Amino acid sequence: MARIDKAARLGWMSEIWLPTTAAIGFFALWEAITTGFGVPRYILPAPSSVVVQLVRNLPRIAEYTLVTGGETLAGFAVALLGGIPLALVIAFSKPLRQTLYPAAVTLEMVPKIAFAPLFVTWFGFGTMPKVIIVFMVCFFPILLNGILAFTSLSEDLGRFCRSTGAGHLTTFFKVRLPAALPQLFVGIKSAAVNATVGACVSEWVGGDAGLGYYIQIASGDMRMDIGFAAIFALVGGYLILKVPT
Repeated sequence: MARIDKAARLGWMSEIWLPTTAAIGFFALWEAITTGFGVPRYILPAPSSVVVQLVRNLPRIAEYTLVTGGETLAGFAVALLGGIPLALVIAFSKPLRQTLYPAAVTLEMVPKIAFAPLFVTWFGFGTMPKVIIVFMVCFFPILLNGILAFTSLSEDLGRFCRSTGAGHLTTFFKVRLPAALPQLFVGIKSAAVNATVGACVSEWVGGDAGLGYYIQIASGDMRMDIGFAAIFALVGGYLILKVPT
């Protein structure tokens, strides 16, 4: 038992300390290179100057983080609430699988950011076009993986469930839904990853607030230290959204 506990502690420590040590080493090397070689700030700022700007501009960065986070969560939530039920309907309807599924696959291959200028023209520079872009980026991974998940039950297992007297609802909740969850969460995780990207890039195209907008403004002013500070905040928000999935 003591050996098992020791092995568990060592495993936990390796999971915590190894990534932490690697991160510290990375930023230390970054600091040493930029300082030792005199790299100009407008090319690559040192991590220390990025932290200084992060603290100095924290109120604005926090405000823009809330803007980008709100757009991300809103678009992701709408995609989640719409994609899963529609995937369920398409999975159990052969005519819809033959019509809507190919259309969804085709639209998935279209770069969603190409629609951003159109949405800015139609809805202005507010929150709505960003939420729509995030929705489009998240919707199709959830929909396509959901269709695949709900249709993944083998015919043999379906026949076995019917031979035991299980009805359609019992088979769905006891067998099909648990079997579909791993593939379904693959789509949800992919959508969560893409959500932050969609919000940030849509702010570059046509935004007046948000971290993507702030990074663009900082880059235009050659203030890469401020830009990296916003990127650090964006990475933090991305990790918060990604971890639950």
